[in-house]
Amino acid sequence: MKSRGILLVCIVAWPVTADEGMWLFNQFPKDQLKQKYSFEATDAFLEKLRLGSMRIGDGSGSFVSPNGLVFTSHRIASGCLSKLGASQHDFLRDGFYAATAQEEPRCPDLEAAVLLTMEDVTKQVKDAAKDGAKAAEALQKRAAAIARIEKSCADKTANRCAVVKLSSGERYDLYEYQRYTDLRLVFAPESGIASFGGDASNFTYPRYALDIAFLRAYEDGKPADTPHYLKWSAEGVQDTDLIFVAGSPGATSRLATGPQLAFYRDTSLPLSLGRVQARIEILRAFAAKSADNQRLVQPALSSFGNAYKSDAGKIIGLKDERLMARKLNFERKLRTSVERDPKLGAAAGKVWDEVAAAYKTWTSFEKPYEVLERPAALGSALFGMARQIVRQELPVSSAPVDESLEIAMLAQYLEEVKALGEKEAPVKAVLGARTPQQAAEEFVHSSKLKDAAERRRIAADPTAALQSDDGMIRLARLLEDPARKLRKKHEETIESLEASSAERIAQYRFKIFGANDYPDATSTPRVTFGAVKAYRDKTEAPVPYATTFGGLYHLAANSGPYQLPQRWVEGKALLDLVMPFNFASTCDITDGSSGSPAVNAQGEIVGMVIDGNIESLALTYAYSDDQARAVHVASRGVVEVLRKLYRTPALLKELGLPEA
Repeated sequence: MKSRGILLVCIVAWPVTADEGMWLFNQFPKDQLKQKYSFEATDAFLEKLRLGSMRIGDGSGSFVSPNGLVFTSHRIASGCLSKLGASQHDFLRDGFYAATAQEEPRCPDLEAAVLLTMEDVTKQVKDAAKDGAKAAEALQKRAAAIARIEKSCADKTANRCAVVKLSSGERYDLYEYQRYTDLRLVFAPESGIASFGGDASNFTYPRYALDIAFLRAYEDGKPADTPHYLKWSAEGVQDTDLIFVAGSPGATSRLATGPQLAFYRDTSLPLSLGRVQARIEILRAFAAKSADNQRLVQPALSSFGNAYKSDAGKIIGLKDERLMARKLNFERKLRTSVERDPKLGAAAGKVWDEVAAAYKTWTSFEKPYEVLERPAALGSALFGMARQIVRQELPVSSAPVDESLEIAMLAQYLEEVKALGEKEAPVKAVLGARTPQQAAEEFVHSSKLKDAAERRRIAADPTAALQSDDGMIRLARLLEDPARKLRKKHEETIESLEASSAERIAQYRFKIFGANDYPDATSTPRVTFGAVKAYRDKTEAPVPYATTFGGLYHLAANSGPYQLPQRWVEGKALLDLVMPFNFASTCDITDGSSGSPAVNAQGEIVGMVIDGNIESLALTYAYSDDQARAVHVASRGVVEVLRKLYRTPALLKELGLPEA
């Protein structure tokens, strides 16, 4: 056994590189950290970080005082700000500060969860299914065992308990969470500085944003007792400093194979990018016609803008030759080690061939699948509702729609249908002798779904819906059969194999590396480490490790997304313009990392994750620190504006900082 381990290490070497890894708190690579940074992460250090951090909403946050004070991102708190605000008090636009606890309003529909304990329950789960049991039976028995384990934990602790499946079922951990369902608003800046630069600044660096909020957790009507809080650093960070990030990153696909990545790069992402760009152009043209139009489509413009940047950033990453070379080199070595492992055998390596064959097949029908099934008439609210009614996927939205915008969106969609080939049956059925514009006008004009009451009436009677002569429902019915066939083909040839191949590859990695590897992110608590670090962009231009308030004012404008709130305009002379505002690091992040605390080697808050740069979007598939960076708001910058612009003495005192 010992010689086999040496062989595998020689073949594959270390499974991760540099600062890669969203690590489990109970599977942290202490030796790797010590070797690179000469720092020893003790169990006490990791426990402090785990108990001081949390999942909140769809992101992360941290306790920063013993009295339940929570530090998170403005984006995570934006729903609270929007719901609490009124016409005379627009908290999202104008910001908010509660000088006393009595002024802290409760946030609707927002809660946080802190990971208290972790326990390996792999044996209990696996022993529930006997060797040789059929797959369905084994799955059922393990699910029953998981339910028993979770219930026993919840009954014993009165906390939320969840069994987390790791490495595709090679390991199961029981997580016990303490929930905080009473969160109240303490402080938030104006949206104009929280998202300075607007959509154009998303996924960019250098960045200049005060994307922060302070909340407070309450228990039994009183501020929560939170002794395991993270203290605020008075010194902040410098270039090359070691930092740690704790949070609940969403989902990664680092087990994707070379053929899968090539498919995303060359086929699916470019197709999606083109479709999204077309919608953005339609929305911009519509918005330019009036202020009301602009207000109506701004959420959609933001959504499509984010989608465009996300797709574009992933393509950039997947075209990075150095990143892909590292990824494919490791994959080759892993496959070799799997095939040489006497317990796995040469046949195990065929999983990579199976994936390659499946994705070659998918390439042949990806375009019709994307256009007809996923996500179909992208941007057309009426078509989305009509498809919901035909598929009996209720409830149907009651939101108002604009007829002219619907026609423009549907005409663009029908252009994409036409591009599938005029001889194709769906194209003939939908267009006939009409142009996409003519067909769109006829389908929309002959639909009553523009009326919310009519939507509810049709949706309430499935039989009537299937027989309705409503224009949009007729369109949905015409496309339903070809869409269903494509969906079935995708499920049978791609989805089932994708799930099983990812599971097998994860299991192979676990068998070979064990605790030396990390599982894909799953919205569960993780910890990463890295360095505050400058870099050179694609043009070899130097990018600083930190931005400053001076840089913010240099970019500021008198209108639009670069317009500063009035207090920032008037307070410029009060600020130290060379003070770090945002900074970049090599910490491994993904969706869900927003709001994650960044701490120094003493466990003190030096910043918070607010975003990643465009290159970081490829971290979904593979890690690189060449240009990919996590973007943080700097703790020193936060204190500077709390003191000089917002004048929040009580908040500063609670953070353990002097008022001046």
